Amino acid sequence: MVARADGKCSRHKGWWREGKDELVTHSMTTEVWISTRGQISEATRTAIQEALEQESTKDTPSFGSEDLEKIHRSGTEAGLLDIYNFPGAVYITDGSNDKVVMGAGYFKLDENRGGCCQLGRGEEENSSNRAELGAACLALEDAKRKQDVKPIILLSDSACFLSSS
Repeated sequence: MVARADGKCSRHKGWWREGKDELVTHSMTTEVWISTRGQISEATRTAIQEALEQESTKDTPSFGSEDLEKIHRSGTEAGLLDIYNFPGAVYITDGSNDKVVMGAGYFKLDENRGGCCQLGRGEEENSSNRAELGAACLALEDAKRKQDVKPIILLSDSACFLSSS
């Protein structure tokens, strides 16, 4: 066994269908195991344990440089489009509409950073389209602030944005 932890160690089952981008609290313990023939460094073991014990409800995308990670990424939708080798800026956007709060966010792949904000007020009508379009606006404003002439790819799962662009 490599690591063990209780609490918010994994995504809520079906989170992608429900739009609940948060970690779930389990009453069960989460354990990480490797083959008895496998060996990992103490630093790696510590990093895994710290990740399991993380209190944050969000996690940051991680893009490793190991050969196996590169092979995995090349088989994803973005990998098949060769997004990871794009010479310009790549932004991934998403919006959320949870009860009375709309949120918008982006992640900039080449700089491994992002931004987010809350949209509207509770008394206004809520719309997932508004949140998705707000996320695209955030990304485009960030690109505009950079004042460089690099091309931009904006990845979105918003049918409204994709059909109106």
